[in-house]
Amino acid sequence: MQTLYPFKFTPLFKEKIWGGDKIKTQLGMDFGTLPNCGEAWLLSGVEGNPSLVSNGYLAGNELNELVEVFMGDLTGEKVYERFGDQFPILVKAIDSNDWLSLQVHPDDELAQKRGIGFGKTEMWYVMQADEGAQLISGFNQKVSPEQYLRHLENKSIKEVMNFEQVKKGDVFFIPAGRVHALGPGTLIAEIQQTSDITYRIYDWDRTDENGKGRELHIEEAMEAIDYSVLPNYKTPYHLVESHSENLVRTPFFTTNILNINQKTEKDYSDLDSFVILFCTEGECTVVSHDLQLSLKPGEIILIPNLIENISLIPSKNTTLLEVYIE
Repeated sequence: MQTLYPFKFTPLFKEKIWGGDKIKTQLGMDFGTLPNCGEAWLLSGVEGNPSLVSNGYLAGNELNELVEVFMGDLTGEKVYERFGDQFPILVKAIDSNDWLSLQVHPDDELAQKRGIGFGKTEMWYVMQADEGAQLISGFNQKVSPEQYLRHLENKSIKEVMNFEQVKKGDVFFIPAGRVHALGPGTLIAEIQQTSDITYRIYDWDRTDENGKGRELHIEEAMEAIDYSVLPNYKTPYHLVESHSENLVRTPFFTTNILNINQKTEKDYSDLDSFVILFCTEGECTVVSHDLQLSLKPGEIILIPNLIENISLIPSKNTTLLEVYIE
């Protein structure tokens, strides 16, 4: 009887007004005739945007079809009980060649109240950043909803936003409700809830060739925004060779970082969850029984819950994001 095995998937490429060419030049992915590629969806159970298996006897099957058939054997029993047939995590590589819109995402409670599925909590890992690259995460001072609206109306919203200089390896946790935007020159690994709900607050007065701006969602965003201020928006961590160091732990996903330069054994027998491995740098081989899969920057491998042990064999110093649900 054929059984589950580590899966690779075919990326889905998305043209964006702010997209660039780093997904091709930095990650070696061919996005075809698109004039740019802002996002590569590496693992998606979003309706209408399904990831397709690219290896093994299940090649061509959609991710959510696999969940429906294999249930807890693929996702973990508790994960399946909670999320059912929709895979609960969306994984992207994002290339921002210009400022993304200033935006916010709803949490689960607000999304369900509005009948739009799940909310959207996410995190960013900076895979590459040009000199001087920035992003926005949260407010830099306490503002009331009324003050926030006045800044929007006066086009002075930048004055109250927290700008961060970014470099390779930086991590930012973006919970639902936090206003944020990626700036030019950043290549990002994004881990998020399976949701495509974005409330666009401000789009830097951009217009298309017809002089028309993109749709804004000022009213929808108001109830979603968390106006609190943090002393530090960047996530601190320390790399420990061949050890999974936690970056983010939420009810929606846990993300660790793993740096290896020698063969490393991973035991997932205590987890009741799938595991996603996202290579951000280097190259390694993932070994499960007699199956060997290469993993390069920008690629992911999905390890089903049924598989308890794998080996990681790097051909050079390699950094991986390790994602699951606790």
